[in-house]
Amino acid sequence: MAKESTTKDYKALSLKALTKSTVWDVQENDIFRMLETVEKDADAREDLRHIADIIRSAFMIEEVKEDDKHLRERYVKQGYKVGSIKLGEESKLTWAIKKRPIVRVTDLTYENIRHISAAKLIEVLERNFGGGWDSLSQSIQDIIESGFDISTTTLPKDRLHKKGGMYEKKVADGYEVLEVEKGTWVEAIFAKVKPEVIKPRLSFDSTRSGDGEGDDDDDALPVDDYNCPDEDDVELEEPNDDEINEDNYRTTFAIESDGDEDAEGLSDYIADE
Repeated sequence: MAKESTTKDYKALSLKALTKSTVWDVQENDIFRMLETVEKDADAREDLRHIADIIRSAFMIEEVKEDDKHLRERYVKQGYKVGSIKLGEESKLTWAIKKRPIVRVTDLTYENIRHISAAKLIEVLERNFGGGWDSLSQSIQDIIESGFDISTTTLPKDRLHKKGGMYEKKVADGYEVLEVEKGTWVEAIFAKVKPEVIKPRLSFDSTRSGDGEGDDDDDALPVDDYNCPDEDDVELEEPNDDEINEDNYRTTFAIESDGDEDAEGLSDYIADE
């Protein structure tokens, strides 16, 4: 199921901590509760335009005149929540806000993909599908796969639900499935939420000293000894040109004659112009 707003969500978030990803965790009432702090927070009032841009990434916002009761009622009938934001002792702003629905694959973004369930994803795909998984653009596939494990299989109708087959195993493993008919064949698209992985950050302990105290062999940085001679290396002296003669000089590689005895020179391999 998709994540629902809770009191815990609201307490954990504030306007200053709100991002284009976390804003999908809250609902309209939570937004108005957070906006209550604007009246007493000068910094929040100055950043209200930036805050509004973040909110708009997940909500539709319409400004309503305070005395326009007809317009307020019309927005309420359309599913909007209407509330006022105090900007000071005498200044007030009235907004009608509504969570942006995710009904088409083009509504999916990197910010909201982790805030829907696999069942919701299948519902969105089913509403938009026709040609199967490959009919989606690469950009949409990338967005979906950033939040879900996706796998597909295409089989004849009578073989798709074969006992012990891929379909049965995937469903038992918690995958949601969408079946797309293709004539006498069916493409099954399996989706399961990916667990969020926190990437470890590399840190260096500045308290380590060069005497080796507190060093951990597993964390120690390798020593660059590429240009250092090994202990077993024998030091070679520079050759003296006067001592080199035909008895003690030899090359490090052998030069063999050309195996093609008929070739008299390079000119034999070049065609006459």
